[in-house]
Amino acid sequence: MIRASLPAAPGVYRFRDERGTVLYIGRAVDLRRRVRSYWAELRDRRHLAPMVRRIARVEAVICDSAHEAAWLERNLLKARLPRWNRTAGGQEVPVYIKLDPFPAKPGVKVVHEAGDFGPYLGGDKVRLAVAGLLRAYPLNYTGTRLTGSERAMAATLGVGPGDRERLVAAITAVLRRESKISDDLETRRDRAANQLAFELAGRLQAELEAVEWVTAPQRVTRDSGDLDVYGWAGGILVEFRIRAGRLCAWTQRPCSAATAGDRLAATPPDWRAFADRTAQLAQGLAQELTA
Repeated sequence: MIRASLPAAPGVYRFRDERGTVLYIGRAVDLRRRVRSYWAELRDRRHLAPMVRRIARVEAVICDSAHEAAWLERNLLKARLPRWNRTAGGQEVPVYIKLDPFPAKPGVKVVHEAGDFGPYLGGDKVRLAVAGLLRAYPLNYTGTRLTGSERAMAATLGVGPGDRERLVAAITAVLRRESKISDDLETRRDRAANQLAFELAGRLQAELEAVEWVTAPQRVTRDSGDLDVYGWAGGILVEFRIRAGRLCAWTQRPCSAATAGDRLAATPPDWRAFADRTAQLAQGLAQELTA
């Protein structure tokens, strides 16, 4: 049952029994390693042992990031909760990032209602990302109504009201994936480690990972839009259903190339690679099943 076709890439996996019933949906940073772990020592997942004995088929979607895999798992579980899953929608809380460019008290904060950027999963992780952004671009010290201690920090950092527009633009570019701050945070982390400030180095590493989380590619959850997306390979048609901006349903079934043609032609170009690689993976897993 260990699938060689599964890549060492982030994604979502699904187990079915002999009747085709979905038993479990999960996500992984490394699909191959995660799926293989069910046939090794389950450790804190021993309650899943009866489920593992029933698995007859493995299906998977390759995602562009761990964040995208987290969103896809959440969307699928909210739409339908398989028997062996415990929580509809996963564990993380959806949040947004709001950018306040106002002169008196500019800043960046995490909010639960729709904001300027997002949505993202994981409030704690997104707050760490905001801390990393403000460490690199201290917008919150460019206001016109700072306290005495804040003015002192602004002087230490060498920023003032005249830097506000520049820092707003810099933060916006990072959140739009037009620029990166990883080099800046890595330099600060390494400097802290060299100075034996290991607690600060650990904090900087956490902020770096959080910034990478919020800026990673993620297309399966957006603010709006309905769409049906198709991929085909070796006689298997994969369909993704997107409703209200959420990729909430994923099916795959046998299908001829002729029948698939119109559906594939209607799939938007920016979704084709995503759908095609899932279809190719489905074909590989099906071939392993019959080998």
